[in-house]
Amino acid sequence: MASINRLSVLVLSLMAAGCSGEMPKLSGIGSANATTDGAAIAGLSPEEVAQSGPSLAFSPFQDMSATPVGGREVITNPTLAEVLAPVSGLPEMAFGRADAPVTIVQYASLTCPHCKRFHAEVFPTLKREYIDTGRVRYILRDFPIGRTSGQASVALRCAVPDKYLDLYAKFLAQQSSWVSQEVKLDPIYAVAAQSGLSRADFDACRTNVALVESIKAIKDRGRKLGIIGTPNFFIENKLVKKALDMAELRAMIDPLLSQRTAAARPGTPPQ
Repeated sequence: MASINRLSVLVLSLMAAGCSGEMPKLSGIGSANATTDGAAIAGLSPEEVAQSGPSLAFSPFQDMSATPVGGREVITNPTLAEVLAPVSGLPEMAFGRADAPVTIVQYASLTCPHCKRFHAEVFPTLKREYIDTGRVRYILRDFPIGRTSGQASVALRCAVPDKYLDLYAKFLAQQSSWVSQEVKLDPIYAVAAQSGLSRADFDACRTNVALVESIKAIKDRGRKLGIIGTPNFFIENKLVKKALDMAELRAMIDPLLSQRTAAARPGTPPQ
């Protein structure tokens, strides 16, 4: 029982960190600039969750697998086709040209402070220099960590698709107004309403089992691809488990663009 209580404290501390602040400095867990999926790291079984008390009751956005995280099936060195394979009935939230030479996939949690920082400080330059110019296709995927993030993800997916990126930015920028360890629906709706979402639609989406299961399927597939927290990225099929700055992104994107440009020239030998 003592070991279960220690796991409960670890999970709750990680969930709280993912919702409202920096990750605690725990040896061997995640990176200094990524929010980690606490339940997945702790590897709790359903029995352990049940014994931990009501604070860890079932949620579609927590790891309830009976298999410890160390035994979870993970695709080693996935191909780009495996990274991009569709996994749910929800549309892929992709931006930029479909035939752009480089694809970036970001897994994000709306309560993640590092995702907030990346979107405010790095994404505008990435969008201006690479996405809007047709050189990068950028895909945002749901990876909610904790119930509060899960409820916000459902609301985000309820919005009109062409308002998705704008509402995503609002949820991140306004984290201080709605993020809390306990789910508070009114503040979450107050952000969602800024996209024109009605309260009736917001409430209906929260009870839409197919929608919730589709978001869960995206997260589960992310875990199978090796995602353990947010923000995590695939640059093509290379997994990067930390937040990236613009210099790091350029260092990874530009060589790929050069290779594809060279390969497109007539008479250029293959790389």
